Amino acid sequence: MPSSSTTALRRLACALAVAAGATFATASHAEPPANAKPVTGEAAAVKKQLEQKFQGATVTSVSKSPYFGLYEVMFDGQLVYTDAKVSYVIVGSIYDANTKKNLTEAKKRELSRVAFDTLPLHLAVKKVKGNGQRKLAVFSDPDCPFCARLEKELHSIDNVTIYTFLYPIDQLHPDAARKSKIIWCAPDKVKAWDEFFTSGALPANDGECDNPIAATNTLGKKLKINATPTLVFADGSLVPGALPAAQLEAEFKQAEAALSKPVAAKK
Repeated sequence: MPSSSTTALRRLACALAVAAGATFATASHAEPPANAKPVTGEAAAVKKQLEQKFQGATVTSVSKSPYFGLYEVMFDGQLVYTDAKVSYVIVGSIYDANTKKNLTEAKKRELSRVAFDTLPLHLAVKKVKGNGQRKLAVFSDPDCPFCARLEKELHSIDNVTIYTFLYPIDQLHPDAARKSKIIWCAPDKVKAWDEFFTSGALPANDGECDNPIAATNTLGKKLKINATPTLVFADGSLVPGALPAAQLEAEFKQAEAALSKPVAAKK
């Protein structure tokens, strides 16, 4: 069981994220991200001290930041900062005063990136709009109000294939798993999903078919997804929240630009 100090830090990190507009569930994940680099030298010493002081916490990445001699640490899915002796831990965002860019969010996004092609897309509800050329995966809870807001924004997005992973958060929405199973068991899953968010109507079945809810729950935990909706763009960027249509289009362009960059040759 995590210590009270670890739990307090988790709660503080989650509280800051919730203040930004995301809906979170408590989760702890032991696996590092696929793109994590080995932690060596002083960074390894920082990692060791953190794990000793916050027993039960998961530290997946430690690296020296360009800010005030601090280290950037992925701590239970949150990016925090600490000094070399781990005397202090800072939870919050660092902004570039000139560009107003959230540098903490940008770094966390980089560290959280996943390979889109490795997602088990057969576990998702697939919807093709227009030519379907662009790709988007969404982890969504049918009872999440932010998910409903996102569905409205997606109405105006065209030429995209949307893969919706049914990801009910039991702690917040006790009936969401039942609804997810009923929607999945419908003959036309896309129609059932759309009609639910349009009218609240569910298909006429008992939800007892073979469904992927347990598998998507495991997948979400592995990817450290603790907010709904969470969007995964083609470049692997994980972005939580109900983005407005204009921001969705900007994210698609950013993903396309990232994918078009040549891969640097390994030395």
